[in-house]
Amino acid sequence: MSSRYLLIIITVIFALFGCQPEQGTTQTQDWTHYIHTTGNGLSLDNVDEIIAEAETTHVFGIEVDNDIPGRYPSFLDPTRKLQALEKMAEQAHAHDNYAFVYVAGLECITPNVEEFGRSFYQDHPDWVQRDIEGNPAIFDETDAFWIDEGEEDVWISPYPPEWREIYMERIRQIAATGIDGIYVDIPYWMTHFEGWTDTWASFDKYTVAEFKKRTGLNAKTDLQLGDFGDANFREWVKFRMETLTEFMAEIDSNVKAVNPEAKTIAEIYPGIGWEAVKVGADVYQMYEVVDAIGHEYSAGGYTAAEREPFDWVTYMTGMFTFRAFAEGKPSWMLSYSWDENEPVSVSESMHNMFASHVMAGLNTWDAHGHVMSGSNDFETRTVAYKWIEENKKRLYAPRKPLNPVGVYFSPATRNFFTSDFIPEYNGVMHMLLQAHQEFQIVTPRTLDKYEGNILILPDVKMVNEDEIQALERYVETGNNLVLTGGSGWYDANRNKLDTNPLHSLLGVEDNAKKSRGVNHLYYPAHPGTEYFRNVGQEFNTGAAKGEYAESDFNRMGTEFAQEIRSHFSYVPAVKVDGPPFLVSQIAEVQGGPHVFLTNFAGIKAKKNAKQRPAEEVAISFAVPRDEAGKVMMQEYLGEPMELETEYRNNRLVCELPPFQKAAIVWLE
Repeated sequence: MSSRYLLIIITVIFALFGCQPEQGTTQTQDWTHYIHTTGNGLSLDNVDEIIAEAETTHVFGIEVDNDIPGRYPSFLDPTRKLQALEKMAEQAHAHDNYAFVYVAGLECITPNVEEFGRSFYQDHPDWVQRDIEGNPAIFDETDAFWIDEGEEDVWISPYPPEWREIYMERIRQIAATGIDGIYVDIPYWMTHFEGWTDTWASFDKYTVAEFKKRTGLNAKTDLQLGDFGDANFREWVKFRMETLTEFMAEIDSNVKAVNPEAKTIAEIYPGIGWEAVKVGADVYQMYEVVDAIGHEYSAGGYTAAEREPFDWVTYMTGMFTFRAFAEGKPSWMLSYSWDENEPVSVSESMHNMFASHVMAGLNTWDAHGHVMSGSNDFETRTVAYKWIEENKKRLYAPRKPLNPVGVYFSPATRNFFTSDFIPEYNGVMHMLLQAHQEFQIVTPRTLDKYEGNILILPDVKMVNEDEIQALERYVETGNNLVLTGGSGWYDANRNKLDTNPLHSLLGVEDNAKKSRGVNHLYYPAHPGTEYFRNVGQEFNTGAAKGEYAESDFNRMGTEFAQEIRSHFSYVPAVKVDGPPFLVSQIAEVQGGPHVFLTNFAGIKAKKNAKQRPAEEVAISFAVPRDEAGKVMMQEYLGEPMELETEYRNNRLVCELPPFQKAAIVWLE
């Protein structure tokens, strides 16, 4: 075994067993938990300008871009760019700030090839990724907006030893400058440019050899590409994901070897669904081996100005899922607010984006259009970032569950039954959010630590032995499962089972009929998928008009949540009554119950980004009378205010005044 792969294994073991806080404990939060940032091109001459703008607009955690390994000239000689990074780190620290630098993962651009006289591909054609026909992953200005005329863009295999050695040396040199973080962009297999989507690359000689070494299979001849019924292809899918996770783990090892305090951040655009399988970058896996992830994530519309209310709920579901994957590590959102989306208000769109991020507990990023730097409106950024800075401890303190209903996210089922699992998962989450049910997203890494009394498995087809044993322990200790669809019918290798172990555990006798038992509910159909498929347009129309009481989506969502509550005699710790266009997250923060509310009523994609105020919202806390304190509310961009309360039916009850975008309510 090479020293490089030994280093990877040690790193992964350390990540898994060394520094993960247990649920319910206090986790130390460093600067990465509090950033609100934007991008900046960096040179030796503009450091002071970057610092001044950061102070003026309240940027905390400064991104700079002088990509060393992703530009071929500096890949060969990084001297001048390293000097700029040293200066940037010194100045950021002198102003009580932090700075992190963008670097490319597996992409490298040679600028002005004719003038430079050489290119990456000319020098190293065998290092480049290839499709199964042997075509190299080499592109020009017609393929992506960030490639200029006369430039060569290549995507590199992770496995050429000489390239990897030089790349990791550059990572160590960057870390040695004193920079606070290294932000690694797009560590992907080339499957996202036109013509490459279905290639399942890469079939370069180094990658093919490594796959052969690990599995004994020839990637060029032993796979049926795209056929998830083919066991060998499934091995290829798993290998591609493992490769990129190992690559990021090795980067982090090299960063920490030189600068133990520096952070490794991966930028990933796939969210929770199919794209992660295709490009091979899975944020669930990568959270284990990096310090943070920057999510270039969208749902529905690409920008905030382009999203319908139903899209916003899906977007929030994605962000809540990222937080579950992170297990206390920070999640950064490189999303976009507005990009020539006339006639939508720039400022309203920006505030919608900022509010959604912080109410879900994620760090926000402002940018101009669809690039990483600048701003669509600096005044709006200044106002929002100042408020975030002043309230960062409440926004980013650990959020602990009170009395949640759990929803299980299965990475294995997502990988191999994506089109079944993701709609069911999203639909179940939509229905719980619509009903303002306290939720907790549970994963294989957190299943044994989950303390809620109810856990929903939304068409979780694949369960391995560890999961089965954990679920058995969960039920045996008096807890309850809700199964939908084909949950439990496949093993860890995607083989159909003769007997469903979850049905045996719960006493489900007829796979075709709905079952209600003392410890379970079983839905043979797919209530989440049906909801998600059928009611998107109705939800948006209702949000625009403020009408929902007689709608099918309200009936479906309410009935699903109410049946779970009534069947298991569930009593919420915090109850929220309000319209379904309001998303709420309920959690204990800083020792007390909090409700984070985000309002999407009245929004219309590409037309209107200003909400209709949320009205007739009431919140009650299950608390003994002698422990009932005061209830506080703080609207997005506002100041805390005390609410009038009354005590009835063993709950402290308050009614909220109307608010527009978002608000936090908490019990002191």
